[in-house]
Parts: sequence; structure tokens; C-alpha cells
Amino acid sequence: MPTRFARIAVPALLLYAFAAPAIHAAPHIPASGGTVIERLPRRADPLQRELATLRAQLAASPNDVALATRTAQRYITVARQETDPRYFGYAQAALAPWWAMPAPAPEVRLLRATLLQSTHHFAEALRDLDAIVSADPKNPQAWLTRAIVQTVRGDYEAATASCARLSSLSTELVTITCVANVGSMTGRSARSEALLDLTLRRNQEADSEMQVWVLTLLGEMAQRRGDTKAAEERFKRALALSPRDSYLLGAYADFLLEQQRAPEVIALVKDHSRIDGLLLRHALALRQDGAAGDALRNADAELKARFDAAMQRGDTVHQREQARYELHIRGDAKTALALAQQNWAVQKESADMRVLLEAAAMAGDKAAAAPVIDWVARHAVEDVAVARMVKQIKAGA
Repeated sequence: MPTRFARIAVPALLLYAFAAPAIHAAPHIPASGGTVIERLPRRADPLQRELATLRAQLAASPNDVALATRTAQRYITVARQETDPRYFGYAQAALAPWWAMPAPAPEVRLLRATLLQSTHHFAEALRDLDAIVSADPKNPQAWLTRAIVQTVRGDYEAATASCARLSSLSTELVTITCVANVGSMTGRSARSEALLDLTLRRNQEADSEMQVWVLTLLGEMAQRRGDTKAAEERFKRALALSPRDSYLLGAYADFLLEQQRAPEVIALVKDHSRIDGLLLRHALALRQDGAAGDALRNADAELKARFDAAMQRGDTVHQREQARYELHIRGDAKTALALAQQNWAVQKESADMRVLLEAAAMAGDKAAAAPVIDWVARHAVEDVAVARMVKQIKAGA
């Protein structure tokens, strides 16, 4: 919302590549299993009973690697289902006995890579993923996660090679989705979108998580080429399958903001303010709607407090979101540009291009936009909003 959220499901394991950074708060890692984070009302909730059982089992056997990885996997899944980033912290805490090991068990290493990339520790995540595929070249989830990390970093050749390894290891839909995700960023957007759409139609039996991921990607592809009708139809189909998906909510909110449909954004995200990225969309919608009252002031103050706290922690996960906040809520183009440049050094997706170009244009700093303009030309990036901003900056407007 990772970054464009790319998540891929393969049997027995759902991992997230970059979804968390853009939309979720950074995970809080409890100092111990006894740390009280929040007291919730007791509910006859099967999920909470399941998690409580896992916690109790893990507390009794903290060095049971099979139990720890099963618990961490469950927390990662729940983090997305509940749009609650704290569960990523719980997942890391479950892996604490092995977290600092240079070469933990492969199943721990894969989960560690997943959590590392969720906080933009891409180099560290790739080290783990490289070690996994070197030892086990038939591990589809490692190749998938590796491909997505490489795509977000802009290493398209390596990402394509990683995707290619999936053809004999995973399903047709997973493989084509991986390839199309890279192709959409490298001058093959129309062909990639058409192929992915056709493949989804051929694989209607795919589970809902996979369908949501594919539909979200297809919605973003259509949005980048300016087909608002197709984009909206795909986003709505995805929302019908997963109405609480935080990355999807953020992506659809950005689409609606682009269409100047602020009231719909306010209604869409009003109940999700604990998610930093969705609180930002709420504030952006209030600003676009001309609401300068208490709601916007409160959202502004809350966002400032959250971003200040992240900076004090040395947390750089939210630089894209913070750049948008500084630019569009605070009107500070200079600060926004600095943040957007720092973010660009880490990840290179369309949203990263847009915020840097917007900040450079507002700051009147044509030179700052040059790296993105060069990148767009070199990789034949197809995005109507990016192209419009490039044209504007080149014209000196």
C-alpha cells in the first residue's frame, strides 16, 4: 500500500512482500512473552482461542522450532486478515531463539526474510532468500518472495529470472502473476495485463487470497494506463472477496483520490484509522474535500505524532507515506522531497516515482526529478500519471 502490496499464496504458507510497509504500522516486538501489549475484552472468538493455545504451547516449549514456525506463520496470516501490524511483531517474537542466528533452519529463515522485507530490510531479506534457494532450489515460496523483493528494488532482470524458476514449481496463476508483475514495470504493461487477466479467467478455482492479489494487481495496471472503468471493476471485485484487506483499501482509496472522489474515500477508510497508511488516505480525502475542521486537524496531529515516533525509532518504513503527508497535508515541499529521495534509494515502484516527481515539481527542483525521469525512460515505464508529471517538469511548469 509494499510500496505496492504484492502477496503470493502457495500451499501452506502466505507471505507478504511489501504490503506491510506502505499500509501497516511497524511491528512492535514484545520484550518477552509476558509483556502486556493491550487488554482486550474476552470474546468467544475461535481465532483468539487458537492463538492463545499456540502462545501457551510456545511458552511451555519456546525452543520447539516446528511449533515456533507454525505460530509465526499463523500470526503473519492474522496480521493481514485483521489489518493489525502487531501480529508481525508477535511472529518475530515467536522466532526469537533463532532470529539472530546467521543460518537458522530453512523454515525459520524464510519467515525471517518475510518479516525483514516487511520493514524494508531488503538486503538482509535477500541474503536469507539467496541462502534458501541455494540450498533448496525447488522452494517455490523463496523464489516468489525473492522475485518480489527484486522487483520493488528495481532489479528487473534478476526478478524475471526468479519468476522463471516457478514454472515447474508452482501453479500457472502464481507463475504468470510473478512474471506479469515484473513485465508491468518494464515496458510490457499491456501484454502483461492481458496475459494475467486471461490466466485468472482460466483459474477461477484459485483460492480467494490469490484472486484478491491478482485482481488488485490488475486494478493497478488498468489505473496506470488510464482505464478507470476496468480499474474500478477489478478493485470492487477484490473488495467483495476481502473487504478488510488493508493494501487493497489503500490502493482503491488512491484510485478514488485520483478521481477526485473524496467522500467515497472517507467512507471507505473511516473505520481503519489505526493503520497509518489508511489514516493518511483519510486525511488526504478530508483535505481534497475542503474539510478544514476538527476531523482534518485531528488526523494531521495523529499522523504527525506517528511519523515523529517512527523517526525517533529510526524506522524508515513510512518514508513514502510521510513524503505524501508533508507534501499534501503540511505543504512542506522541501521536507517531502528529502523523504521521497530517501525512499527512492530503497524502492522504485510507480507510487515512489509519483511522490518524488510531485515533490520535485512543487519544490521547483527539476534536478531532483532527473533520476526518476531517467528511470522511466530507461525502463519504458507505462503510467499515465507519471508521464503527465514528467511532461510537466520537462516543460518547466
